Order: sequence, then C-alpha cells, then structure tokens
Amino acid sequence: MNIITKRKRFLKSSMAMIAGLAMSVFGSQAVAEVGEPEKEELKFGFIKLTDMAPLAVAYEKGYFEDEGLYVTLEAQANWKVLLDRVIDGELDGAHMLAGQPLGATIGFGTKAHIITAFSMDLNGNGITVSNEIWKQMKKHVPHKDGKPVHPIKADYLKPVVDQYQKEGKPFKMGMVFPVSTHNYELRYWLAAGGIHPGYYAPHKGDTSGNLDADALLSVTPPPQMPSTMEAGTIYGYCVGEPWNQQAVFKGIGVPVITDYEIWKDNPEKVFGVSKGWADKYPNTHIRVVKAMIRAAQWLDEGNNKNRPEAVKILSKSQYVGADYDVIANSMTGTFEYEKGDKREVPDFNVFFRYNATYPYYSDAIWYLTQMRRWGQISEQKPDSWYKDIAKKVYRPDIYAQAAKELIKEGKVKASDFPEFKTETGFRKPQTEFIDGVTYDGTKPNEYLKKFKIGLKGKDKI
Repeated sequence: MNIITKRKRFLKSSMAMIAGLAMSVFGSQAVAEVGEPEKEELKFGFIKLTDMAPLAVAYEKGYFEDEGLYVTLEAQANWKVLLDRVIDGELDGAHMLAGQPLGATIGFGTKAHIITAFSMDLNGNGITVSNEIWKQMKKHVPHKDGKPVHPIKADYLKPVVDQYQKEGKPFKMGMVFPVSTHNYELRYWLAAGGIHPGYYAPHKGDTSGNLDADALLSVTPPPQMPSTMEAGTIYGYCVGEPWNQQAVFKGIGVPVITDYEIWKDNPEKVFGVSKGWADKYPNTHIRVVKAMIRAAQWLDEGNNKNRPEAVKILSKSQYVGADYDVIANSMTGTFEYEKGDKREVPDFNVFFRYNATYPYYSDAIWYLTQMRRWGQISEQKPDSWYKDIAKKVYRPDIYAQAAKELIKEGKVKASDFPEFKTETGFRKPQTEFIDGVTYDGTKPNEYLKKFKIGLKGKDKI
C-alpha cells in the first residue's frame, strides 16, 4: 500500500527563503557543508513492524521536508521483495534487517553491495509459543509468587522438543528471514538451552538451515506469524512487534522471552541503500540520515513522552495497521507475557538512547559470527575478513557527517553522540547474553570457540 507523502512544493521555496534569511543574520556559519540533495523525490520501503517508526516519524514530523526531500513510504510484501527492489532501484532505500546488507554483500542469497549508515533501533523482538506448547513447557519453568521467573530459558522447552523427537514428530518454529536478527536470536536462545537449531550448507546447495536440527526453523512474514501458529503449521516463532503481543490479544499464544533478555540492547534493524545509490547521491544520503536521527531522538525524548503519539502514527493502516492497544503494549515500555502478566520493560524499544542509531562495526561482526556459526558462511575466515566486511557495509563516516551537521544547526547536542574523533566503531566487550558468554567484536574467531553448539575454526558441513 502506498502512502501519499508528497507535500506542496512551495515548502522548498520557503525553506530556501528561511536559509537565505539565516545567512543574512548569522553569516556563513549558518550555511551547512552538505550540499543540496541530488535527488529530491524518494521512495523508501518498509515492513509492517513497530521498528519502522523512525521512517514514519521523519515523514509525519516533516524532518524529511526540512532536508528538501519529498518522500513516499511504501509497505513491502516481505523482506526478499524489499531487498530486491532496493537492488534494482525501484526503492531508493529501506528499513532492513541488520543482516540483510551483510548477507547481500557477501553473497548469501542475492549478491549486491548494500551499505548502512544508520541503525534504526535496539531490541524489539520476542519469542512466542502456542498455548499448547506453553502448557507443556510451563511445568518446567520456575515460579515465584505464582508467576514464571524470567528470563525463561530454552532449557524449559527442551523436554518438550525431546518428547516430539521421541514420537517422531518434527518441532517447527518460525522466523522472518534467513539473515534476520530473529533467526539468529531464536537460534541463540535454542542453542543456549541445548536445542540444536540446524545448519545451512550453501556450498552443497542446502539453504534450508535444518541440517542436524532438533527444531526446524522456517520463514514466515511477520504479520502472518500469529495466524500461521494458530493454524498449527508452526508451534512458535521469533518476530518483532506487534506480532508477539497480537498472539496475547488473540489468546492463541504466550511470548516467553524478549530479545532484550537474550542479548541486552542488541541492534535490530538498519536503513539500507545500495552502494551505487549512495555514491551517486551523497548529499541526499546524508540528509536522509539527518532526518532519521531527528526522528529517533523524538521517539526517545523525555523518557519516551512521545510514544503515545508515535503509537497513533504507527496504528494507521499505511504503517503497521495494528490496534493502538496492541502496539502500545510494547512501545510504551511494558510487555505482556501470559495474559495479564504485564511487566515493565522500559527499554523494549530503544531508538536513540545508548547510541542506538550509530552503525557500530562490532554489531556487524556479531551478525557475521552467527552466519559462520550456523553455516551460512561455509568456511573459516580470519578475524581481518570480519573487520573488512564490516567496514565495507557499515558506514559510521556518513553517520558522523549527518550528526555533525545537526549539531551545527543546534537540533541535537554533541553529548548525544559518540566522540567522533576517538570512536573506533567497536563497542566494549558485551556480557549481558542469556548464556553468559562475552562478546568482543575485535576477536570473532575466539568468540565462536566459546559455543558448544555451532561451527567454529575449520569446521565444515
């Protein structure tokens, strides 16, 4: 469905007049270093998930227009269609899975050089199981004061999966795309509980991801997750909001864990463009990033004070289109597990805090380690390879240009960002994973060796 986003063109001339007035008052200091956009009319794609919010807000609040950009936002059928349309130029850019630019650039699936200069959010996903699976799983879960103790580990699902295997029945779960955060988070959670999620073997032409699997994972588009589980095709899934909370509202399933509990403050989506597009329209690209930084800041401003308004925007049919209450359940800092068991999770959706928008190389490398762990990267690669790919795809240099312009314009504060002069692009070693394993993005092969389940070293399927 298209969103008709083009405003009256007189806005551009108004902006030019204001810029001219600013120059006459403040002199050359008011003139931005970033040039005029090479392309003004843009079409961006997205999937109907709450974490597309920076795009919707940048449009609704006029941040794109402030940059002289006239944007159309268009919902896409699925992640593959979205990526293909960015590659062939039908879309100028899109809300993407963090693994998509990396997967495309290294040639897992469709090969194309895709880059990102903007991380769209942290956290935002959950794992939901059907009522029947929860009933079987719940008896293994520790309780306190009559409620399950969180985080709920896959250890408590393992007896259920073992029973299915004993009976010769496949245990099926859904995720949204082979290079999605959801796939890697679901695999991480399962493996931490001793459940093997299976391997890929692209060198053998096997892209099912089900080799040696205890649990069979398959692709389902996010909005279809609840109905697919209700039909019994899958027994659970990992997806972004609002499709976990939708299962609660429909009474068909129970979200058992959020990705915040699997890996605290994990990067989720990015804004992706083709390398060719970025090279052709550098000023346009920087201006897009500027608008989205402002949108992300607005979303987190004042301890999430704008979230109710954001939920109203997202509930419109052209964006996410789910009921206000379903979206608000997570976007306003709470999350409902079992019906009635609503808990405070203030950082379930983070759009700007904790440098959420900065494209860290270490974030990219984590995704690459998981691609290697599960066989999407068939052979051992040196640490230098991981760093080279990260720097080829993630572009903090473009982000820094956009941020510095906003600081100069007085729209944001320098303290809201990393110290660009000294920033390396690598986060400090991260410890808050559900299995207690520490991740250091500068040592990917050493990291892979820490896992009992998964490929490492010279392993090959």
